[in-house]
Amino acid sequence: MKKNVAVVFGGTGLTGSMLLKQIINDHFFEKIIVITRKKIATKNLKITNKVIDFSKEKEIQDCIIKDAVVFSCIGTTQSQVKGNKKRYKEIDFDITLNIAKASKKMNADKFLFISSGGANSKSSNFYLKLKGEIEEAVINIKNNSLFIIKPSLLIGRRKNRRFLEEIGQLVMPIFSFILPSTIKAIKAKTVAKAMINISKSNLSGKNIIENSDLFNWSKS
Repeated sequence: MKKNVAVVFGGTGLTGSMLLKQIINDHFFEKIIVITRKKIATKNLKITNKVIDFSKEKEIQDCIIKDAVVFSCIGTTQSQVKGNKKRYKEIDFDITLNIAKASKKMNADKFLFISSGGANSKSSNFYLKLKGEIEEAVINIKNNSLFIIKPSLLIGRRKNRRFLEEIGQLVMPIFSFILPSTIKAIKAKTVAKAMINISKSNLSGKNIIENSDLFNWSKS
């Protein structure tokens, strides 16, 4: 009988940690492979932690097994890379693209990755432009089943502070009731729940999951 295996990249970030916590308690997944730069502390028997150099494609590839569901919550911030846009792109773009390539090569069942609402390769905004470029590059890989997750402002406590995002987290919920679901701030745990439900669905092919869709998927 086929085992349902989840491979999680970026499981220590805001959404990734929420995703991991929920998958651990989800009986659908019998095994979880968590890919990190540094060893994580866990005694959960479902989890196998693989510590790799994310700049090496072969190491990424060796973490993915046939028919697995691959989740990518990879991302960084300007403060983490000290404003180095080249380094920012190496993390957000290169790593995500290499995970997509590895998922295709290893014949993973599904590949889900977090992009951003408003992502557009033609945007004048560095962040939204980069996210749009990532989306286009990953789509060209033609994975078996691809799910591009596009949340709006994420609500949750991060290990690494983002000043402007923190301001947004305080302000946006106040006006949340009058904002359309397309741009309404969304809790990271809601995004994580939606991703899990999507991964267990019968959907296949290329799928763009907008912010408003995430609210609906989290209720499934």
